[in-house]
Formats: sequence, structure tokens, C-alpha cells
Amino acid sequence: MQQQKAILLCLHGWGGSKESFTELREALKDADITILTPDLPGFGEESEPPRPWNTDDYALWAEEWLARHLQPTTCNLQPLYILGHSHGGRIALKIAHNQSLQPITHLFLCAAAGIRRPKHTKRIIGLTLAKTGKFVLSIPGFHLLAPLGKKFLYKLFRVHNYERASPIMRQTLINVTKEDILPYLAQINCPTDIFWGEDDRMTPLADGILMHKSIKNSEFHHFSHTSHRVHRDRAEEIAKVIRARISQK
Repeated sequence: MQQQKAILLCLHGWGGSKESFTELREALKDADITILTPDLPGFGEESEPPRPWNTDDYALWAEEWLARHLQPTTCNLQPLYILGHSHGGRIALKIAHNQSLQPITHLFLCAAAGIRRPKHTKRIIGLTLAKTGKFVLSIPGFHLLAPLGKKFLYKLFRVHNYERASPIMRQTLINVTKEDILPYLAQINCPTDIFWGEDDRMTPLADGILMHKSIKNSEFHHFSHTSHRVHRDRAEEIAKVIRARISQK
């Protein structure tokens, strides 16, 4: 039986949506591949989860979403490529580790989240302050400054996503960021390309290097003068690699 057209499932980052892949879609518009870009629960047009989720919940949702959007009689014949940016990369890694989907032909990680570093104290402290609402703002006489103070703290610790989120999504953000994906990386068996911006301040370059060292069959692509938006700002370069991987299969 003839092999079906390849599928590229793209999973966006926290606070993003399917629109995050506009540039990549344009760069791949002539490629022989079906590109699927769902809004993850809590973002874009997708409603929030019914309770605070963790990474496994998002991975299961992505698997079920893919199953619903593929024809049951042909899905196992379609080469499956998964691309994840930031939080979407964390989800993609969990899917690849759990191996509950059909075999993944190739994995593409763009500034993937998931490496937990205790030394990133500013972000950890920021989340703690945001979650408890205590510390300085709980001191008698300071409560009148709470609204302004919280905004300052959120900006100081760069947790804008937390400030804007609902209670369910705030706890979800805490759940997914406290999990460390590192122990699973050595068990990722599918070929992997990793893309990173050298000026990334959200997921540092060192995280990409560590992922490359930990995932056995991986290649690392890093770009100067590029930030966390590597999937958008380097869409042409990433598309070139994707095309090459498809042609090899």
C-alpha cells in the first residue's frame, strides 16, 4: 500500500497559539507535507482545561487531538513529524518519551522548555511571590500598594504570563515549569533536530546544548542574534532542515 502524505504536528509555546507558526507555514507552503497547528487548551480559540494540568495532560490531549484529525484507516501509514516550541517542545518530548502514539519519524525542538535549573532563582522566587501574595506586600501598611506592587514584582521576575492567567492556568504554569524533563531525554529514540537562538533569555542556550548531549540521535542548530522566537525569526532555516528530513524518508 502506498505511504500516505507526511504529517507535521506543531505545538506552540505558553501564551502562543496556532498563529505562532505563520512564518513556518509560509516557508513550507510548497512542501509535500500536511501541517497541523492546534491551539493548546487555554490558548487561542481552545478553552481552558477543567482543572490545572501538567505536561502529561497536555501530551495526552495532543495525542487525542491528532487521532481525531487523522483518518483512522490511514493514520498509521502517515509519517509523523512533531515540532514543538518552548512549552510545546516540552510536550513533544513527553509524547516522544511515552511512545503511546504511532512511531514518530522525526522530532524538531525549537527553544524547548523542560530543563529545570535550581539556579534560576529569579523565576522561582517570582512564581512563589505571585502564587502566595505574601512577602513584602503582606507587611502591615504595604497592602495599599498591593496592586501596583504585584505588577512590579511580575515584571521584575519576568512572569507576565502568570499575571495575565486565570487561577487554573496559573496553577498549570506552576505544574509544568516545576517538572524536569532531563531524566527522560536519554530515552528519546527518534531522530531529533534542535534549534536555538544564542540570545534566548527564556530558555538559555545551555539548555539546548544539554538536550543535544542527552538525546542520542540529535543535531544542534544555533543562531546568532536570535532570541526565544527562533521558530519565527529563523523559519526559513528551520523549514530547510524539515524539507531535508522529509526527503530522506
